[in-house]
Order: sequence, then structure tokens, then C-alpha cells
Amino acid sequence: MKLGLNAALLGLAMTAAAVTSASSADNKTELTVMSFNIWGGGTNAGKGVEETAAAIRATGADIIGIQETKPEPEVCEADACPAVGESVAAKLAQALGFHFYDQTKENPALWANAIISRYPIGKATANDLGVEITVDERKVYAFNIHLTDFPYQPYQLLNIEYGPAPYLKTEAEAVDAAVKARGPALDLVMKDLREAEGADAVFLFGDFNEPSHLDWTEASVKAGHQPIAVQYPSALRIEQEGGFTDLFRIAFPDEVAKPAYTWTPTSEVSDPEDHHDRIDYTFGKAKDIKVIAAGIVGEKSPDADVVVTPWPSDHRSTFAKVEF
Repeated sequence: MKLGLNAALLGLAMTAAAVTSASSADNKTELTVMSFNIWGGGTNAGKGVEETAAAIRATGADIIGIQETKPEPEVCEADACPAVGESVAAKLAQALGFHFYDQTKENPALWANAIISRYPIGKATANDLGVEITVDERKVYAFNIHLTDFPYQPYQLLNIEYGPAPYLKTEAEAVDAAVKARGPALDLVMKDLREAEGADAVFLFGDFNEPSHLDWTEASVKAGHQPIAVQYPSALRIEQEGGFTDLFRIAFPDEVAKPAYTWTPTSEVSDPEDHHDRIDYTFGKAKDIKVIAAGIVGEKSPDADVVVTPWPSDHRSTFAKVEF
């Protein structure tokens, strides 16, 4: 295993190596949170949990939302690909010395999800989307979702074939398709979020399988990163209705200078049969929340701020260190 960090995150790594979260003298709590799609629990790439655990350790993450704890089936179609086999969440938590919770309910907001935590995990919300965690005597909720990847609007707009989905031409068509695809899942999220009212901090992790309205902007179009500007609705709803902040974009507000593609390290940006995007998120909300550091974890620089090789997933992960 080789680990590398850029200079901006060196201090974060040193802090994580010591004590990654604690209440300081001014009664602030620090946490490092992470969202990580681990690609079928590593099984689809013929891997165990060791490389995934190494990627988590490299950030010093305290609470991690894991997607794809189970393998994809042998026959996996764009519009039909149920998870199969056993979850690797327990093995991953054991490798880290952490607690875990497998999100086992079947609903449109979950696809083989688990929450892993340095701190003991309490009760789950009604739809299994979040759990209560006590950190430094403070009540924290962690939500973790995995939204459908079909139909996938970036491919539809770029005429890239992906299952029986029609091609799209306009922003309005893309927004409408995204709302129809992921709106029911977000309805469940909003219901479960009510159970976290009054918490000291709430975090939401996820593979949204949808880009952000903060990334598909006119500036990104002019820079050649995106074909058109699109106010993608899912992350926007999490911000506006859920009251969350996109922690990564607080740290890196310039979407042109820092596109931060989490999808995908398995192809080149120039590949005409794919399109790279930021579709994995760490959201947070708390009184006086401050983002100390944030970054992308992946296989090489400059695509990743924290470099871990070998890299185990077809997604890069995202993390943030916060104070509240």
C-alpha cells in the first residue's frame, strides 16, 4: 500500500494519526466524516476489505457512510441490478476496530448500505436511512443513502447509451427525469430527517448517482467540463429542504478549478463512452459548523487530494473534517 497526501492536507493527516475527534477547551467537537462507494464490497473487483480499510484510515475518518457493501449479481442491467450475497460491513468495521450498522431495509434510498463509526451506534430511523451516534456527549445523526443510477441524466444528455433510457436535449428534460428517478427516495429521506430534529449535528452521505447543481454551471460549460448548465434537483433539495451544506463545496467553492470527479477512476476523462462527475457527497448541518479541511480520496494526483494505492473502487470517495 502506498499513501500520499498533498501539502494542504498534511496537517489533517498528522492530526488524524493522533486523535481525530475530541471536544476542545472551547467546547467544540471535531469530526471527520466520509462517503465511500466501495464497489460491491470489493468482491466485484476480486478484493477483500483491506484496501478499503486503508483508504478510510488515510483520512482519519470517524463516521463513514458506505455504499455497495454487497456484490452486484452476475447479470447486472442498467435498470435491474439487485445486490446479492453478504454485506462486508462487519469485516470492514472489524478491520478498523469500529462499530457498524447494516441498513437492511429495502427501499429506493438504499442499495447495500452501512454506517461505520468510531463511536457506538444507537437507534435507526424508521426507514433505516440514519442512525443516532453519541459523540463527546453530543447527539449526532448520520444518514447514508444510495440513489438509483437509472436513468442517468449525464449519459442521456451526452447520447451515451445506458439501458433503455431516451436521450435528452434540455435542462428541463434532465431535471424532470432526475426528479422522477430519485424523488421517491428523497421523500423518504425528508421523513427520516424529522427524527434528527434537535440533534447537535446531522450528516448525510451518499452516492447520489446525480451531479450537483453547484457543478453543472455556466462557468463549467465555458470551461468545457459540462455540455449544458443544469440545476440538478437532488443535492439542491438536500440543501434547500433538508437544510444541509455541501461540505466539499464549502472548502472548494470553485467548481472549475476543482471539479472533484468521484465518478470514475476506471476511465479517462476523454473517454467518449463515459462522463466524469462528482456524484458522491458529504453534507452536514450544525450550529456554527466549520469546515476545517475536505478532499477527494483516490488513486492518483491531481484527481485525488489523498492518494491511496492500490485503489479498490470504481468511485473516488469524499471526506470532510468539521468543527461544531
